[in-house]
Amino acid sequence: MKKLLKEFEKFIMRGNVIDMAVGVIVGAAFQGIVNSLVNDVISPLLGLIANTDLSYLVLNVRGVDIKYGSFLTAVINFLIMAFVIFLLVKGINKLAELGIRKDKNKKAEEPAKPATKLCPYCKSEIPADAVKCCHCTSDLEVPVSE
Repeated sequence: MKKLLKEFEKFIMRGNVIDMAVGVIVGAAFQGIVNSLVNDVISPLLGLIANTDLSYLVLNVRGVDIKYGSFLTAVINFLIMAFVIFLLVKGINKLAELGIRKDKNKKAEEPAKPATKLCPYCKSEIPADAVKCCHCTSDLEVPVSE
């Protein structure tokens, strides 16, 4: 049982599970906004065409109410949410693409050349372009310039 709890803790603490949980919470909050848009704005506007609010459209068949207006509202709600999510993903992909292009256009900076080097004979620190060690007076190899 202890091992199972450890595995569960490891699973929960992974980054992608936490990201998914945040996404679900934000999605639920976003659903409230879309529901309000559909129920409070779009349905009444569409209801003007049918002279009624869509959520109250009911068909009575043998004493059973078929609430097709509520179904139409749910379909409209889904389509609007899917469209908004599509636009968000498209915008995020565009931003990511711009970031990638910006990184590709950025030239890689060359690392700065060291100002000093060690004398191979006495191991003292001397200027990088020195040809003779100021400590032990040894002649140093001159590096071939590129």
